[in-house]
Amino acid sequence: MKYSLAIFSSQITVLSAFVATSTFKRTQFGLNAVSRKDTYDVTLLPGDGIGPEITEATKEVLSALCKRCNFKIDLKSALIGGSAIDEANDPFPDESLQQCLKSDSVLLACIGGYKWDKNPRELRPETGLLKMRKEMGLFANLRPAKVLPQLLDASTLKKEVVEGVDVMVVRELTGDVYFGTPKGIDIVDGERVGYNNMIYSEGEIDRIARVAGDVASKRSGKLCSVDKANVLDVSQLWREVVTDVISKDFSDVELSHMYVDNAAMQLIRWPKQFDTIVCGNIFGDILSDEASMLVGSLGMLPSASIGESGPGVFEPCHGSAPDIAGENKANPLAMILSAAMMLKYDLERPDEAQLLEDAVEAVLDQGLRTADIKQDGDNCELVGCVEMGKAVAELVTTLELKVPITV
Repeated sequence: MKYSLAIFSSQITVLSAFVATSTFKRTQFGLNAVSRKDTYDVTLLPGDGIGPEITEATKEVLSALCKRCNFKIDLKSALIGGSAIDEANDPFPDESLQQCLKSDSVLLACIGGYKWDKNPRELRPETGLLKMRKEMGLFANLRPAKVLPQLLDASTLKKEVVEGVDVMVVRELTGDVYFGTPKGIDIVDGERVGYNNMIYSEGEIDRIARVAGDVASKRSGKLCSVDKANVLDVSQLWREVVTDVISKDFSDVELSHMYVDNAAMQLIRWPKQFDTIVCGNIFGDILSDEASMLVGSLGMLPSASIGESGPGVFEPCHGSAPDIAGENKANPLAMILSAAMMLKYDLERPDEAQLLEDAVEAVLDQGLRTADIKQDGDNCELVGCVEMGKAVAELVTTLELKVPITV
């Protein structure tokens, strides 16, 4: 192998020094990056495939929201993913990074496609996404999986299993095996050997535990930490640090622990036992995708990626779907709900976020469905991306408010 114990120890020392004093700093405004104001600067990253289509639909909805609620969002687009490779030969150009860092928040559609699948690693759309997360310090991914009553039949699981499910997965996003070094593919004894390093420092675990504790305390107060502490040393440290943080600083939160293999099974067996789940990068990647399918379609699921300070990135969980790009078949609701998360977690506009969520539910109550959420034999109306966006925008304008909007 190319590395030595000395190099490995040095890496741990540097990493620990970098995050040892880390704390979750968004406490002044709860989880918000900026205080409430009249005008916000938001960077749009339309990306690839269906990205530009769902971005346009979301822009129309946000325009209607701003007009009704008397505030302004200045939207400015930037490049990421395959479109950035084509135009700038870089999956996330420095110009895009700097624009994102200067914004109050970032709204991302989706990236990737068959066109770039055979590119070298440095020119793959996903490399731009990883760079963005690392450079912007987006260490916490919040991914809700809430089963809406209008879409119960869209899930492949029985109604009694998924009805009422409302799970939030808090995933650590910038550490673990995806970012750990040393890594690579070497020749050892005449054959190729691939290796990656699953690594977490105490500070990295501490800060994600604090995000999870904060989120859980604002939901039902139940937090399940997922690891593999029976066989992995890194998971043993994970469990110890999470337990220490929650017991000392979030005494109102009920903490439990579960091995990742059991958690994967329990999410399908009885998902309603979970409220907030916290886990490392690779376990969170797998479990959040699994949780998303409880809902029945990735086209309905938003996510938020946030750091200790500065703008977060809000994006739908689905991919770029290049096979239907440009055909007006995409579902924009996940991106619209991602905009709602942006209003809630970055812009200190929770009432406006609730209005967006209510509008999405109302459009489903009207029986409008894009192809991914329409069931065979139902009486719902099949609509395209443009029509769905316009319907939500109209409801944002006319829907009776459940709570008054704070002006």
